[in-house]
Amino acid sequence: MGMNYNKLWKLLIDKNMMKKDLRQQAGLSSNVIAKMGKGGDVSTEVLRKICIALDCDLDDIVEIEKD
Repeated sequence: MGMNYNKLWKLLIDKNMMKKDLRQQAGLSSNVIAKMGKGGDVSTEVLRKICIALDCDLDDIVEIEKD
């Protein structure tokens, strides 16, 4: 199983934001954004920061891919 952040990337497009904007607004490192770009696992703290920065819920930004 892996993580799928396609909803997050679509939300950024809808909000006319770039990944660097999200990184700055949520206080994330570029390594975290890169990890998410590859479908990697990130901490719940990172997901919480993103949800707060984008004023959204967890299910608006991530899905678990089942094998």
